[in-house]
Amino acid sequence: MAVTVDEVRAHALALPRTHEALVRDRVKFRVGRIVYVAFSRDETVMGFAYPKEERAALVASQPEKFAMPAPRDERFNWVRVRLAAIDAEEMREIVTEAWRMVVPVRVATEHLGDTSAGAVEAPAVETPAVEDPAVETPAVEASAVEAPAVATPAVAAPTTEAPAVEAPTFADLRETADVFNGFTGVDRSWLALRERTRPALDPARADHRDALLRWLNSWGCRIRYPREGEPAPFDTGLAGWWATWSDALPHGTLAGLDDAAVAAFGRAYGDLVTLPVTTGRSVRSLGPTAAAKALYALRPEAIMAWDAAIAERLHGTRDAAAFTRHLALGRDWARAVLAETGATEAALPGLVGRADVPLSKVLDEFLYVRLSMRSPTS
Repeated sequence: MAVTVDEVRAHALALPRTHEALVRDRVKFRVGRIVYVAFSRDETVMGFAYPKEERAALVASQPEKFAMPAPRDERFNWVRVRLAAIDAEEMREIVTEAWRMVVPVRVATEHLGDTSAGAVEAPAVETPAVEDPAVETPAVEASAVEAPAVATPAVAAPTTEAPAVEAPTFADLRETADVFNGFTGVDRSWLALRERTRPALDPARADHRDALLRWLNSWGCRIRYPREGEPAPFDTGLAGWWATWSDALPHGTLAGLDDAAVAAFGRAYGDLVTLPVTTGRSVRSLGPTAAAKALYALRPEAIMAWDAAIAERLHGTRDAAAFTRHLALGRDWARAVLAETGATEAALPGLVGRADVPLSKVLDEFLYVRLSMRSPTS
C-alpha cells in the first residue's frame, strides 16, 4: 500500500522545528524557510533533501523508485521518490534524514538521541536543502522495498537450483547494457571509488573505509554517517571484519571460481551481513544488499551482487547459503556466455558496451533489469 501524505505529516511534524506549508496547492514541510520535504500536486511523488553529489547514483541504482529533480531544481540538494514504491519504515528513514540536513547538529543529536532512532540510516550532510523546490511527477514504476537484515546460518556447499530467469545470452547482455548506459552518470560513483582507493580497496585504511561507506550510500544503502564525537560502528566493524578476512578472502574472477572459493565468499558474506551500523536500543546490521555490494567493491571481478528483488525471486531468501548459490549460478552463467562468444572474461564487458565494469557486474545488471525493475508494487 502506498505511503500517504498523512503518514508523512505525522512523522514530519514530530521532528523539532518542522512546520507545514501549502504553496501553490503543494504540501511542504520546512525548518524555517528551508524546505526538506514536498509533494507533487497529486500527492503521489515526494521530493526530499538529499546530497546532490550522490543522487545520480541513487537514481541509477533504483530508477523505478527514485527520480532526479525537475531541471530547475537540479542545483539544489534534492531528489524524488514515488510513494507507491516505499513503505512506512523507509519513508520515516527518508524524511528523518532529509530533516537532519536542515537543522543544527545539536538539534538532530538531541532529538535522535532521545528517540534512539537506530533505523535512520540515510547520509546526512551539512549543506542546506532548498528554499522552495518544484515537485513534478516522474514517469517511474513501483519497485519492491528492501527487506530487513536476516540472521545468517551456516553456509552449505554450492547447489544448483532452477533459476527464475534463463541464463543470459550475449544478446541479452547487450540489451541490458543499453538500458544501463541510458542512466546518466551510472558509473560515476564506481569510477570515483576506484580512483580514491587505487590500486585496490583496503579496509585496513580509514580513508578507504570512508570511501566505501560513501559509495554504498550513493547506491541507496543509506547507512548513517556518524557526527563528530559519535561512535562509528560501520567503520570499526568493517575494520574488525577485514582483520579476520583480509588473508582468507579469495581472489580471481567469477568464471574462474572453484567451489571452495564460492563457499568462502559465502562465509565472508555471512559475517559481513551482521555487521552493526547503528548503536542504541535499536541496532541495525549492514544487511544483505549492502553486504553483497561491499564484497563486490572488494572483489569486483569475482562477486555478482544482488538486491532484495533479485535474491527473493531467485533464491527465496537472502542468507549466506543463498548468496553462495547465487555466486555459483553467476559462475555458471559467466562460463556459458564466455563459451558462446569465445571472448575472455576481461574483454566481454567491452563487447557488450560496459567496458568500465567487470562481467560480474554485467550479469548483476542483467538480473536487475529482468527482476528488480519489474518487481510488483510493494
